Amino acid sequence: MLPLGRGSPMEDYKEMYYTMVRASEEAINILVEAQRKCEEMYLAMAEAAEE
Repeated sequence: MLPLGRGSPMEDYKEMYYTMVRASEEAINILVEAQRKCEEMYLAMAEAAEE
């Protein structure tokens, strides 16, 4: 097996896994925040239409 960087290959895979998980969590948080903003915009438009 070719060395992938520092430490053992298992440590390298562990770091790659944690990097992927952190990025995935960040992406999910961005999507959740966008959904909340859109819901707030929708509710504000609905309230404005009722007036």
